[in-house]
Amino acid sequence: MPVRPATPDDVPGIRRCVIEAYSRYADRLDRPPAPLGDDYDAAVRAGHAFVDAEAGVRGVIVLVAAPDHLLVRNLAVQPDLQGQGIGSRLLDFAEARARGLRLPEVRLYTNEAMVENLAFYRARGYRETRRSVEDGYARVFFAKGL
Repeated sequence: MPVRPATPDDVPGIRRCVIEAYSRYADRLDRPPAPLGDDYDAAVRAGHAFVDAEAGVRGVIVLVAAPDHLLVRNLAVQPDLQGQGIGSRLLDFAEARARGLRLPEVRLYTNEAMVENLAFYRARGYRETRRSVEDGYARVFFAKGL
């Protein structure tokens, strides 16, 4: 299934996907993961949310363009579908979108406690650029030149 722009009808599925994808980290964090508080209605209206959807939202990626890069604000895949290439397909989409916007780099960040994500992004060619605490979250920042 190709990645497509999310529609307002996708928002409940997006929320469900995000909640379920991040639930595995609840015991590692002292507060809810930041993406649980994001406004997905606004992300859809702004054209920032994209989904891999086949009989429901299987994965979601939220992309925000800056002058010199494309930021992956969130990437989530339904837990029972992880490891099937959906996350990679969503990242491929982000990289293609950045190229289409003539942006030279894709950037993203994740919580340092989400060690599976660190390995996933490194395996996809993203390099760690820094670590810092933002909004109370210990984050690891990555970038990939295109």
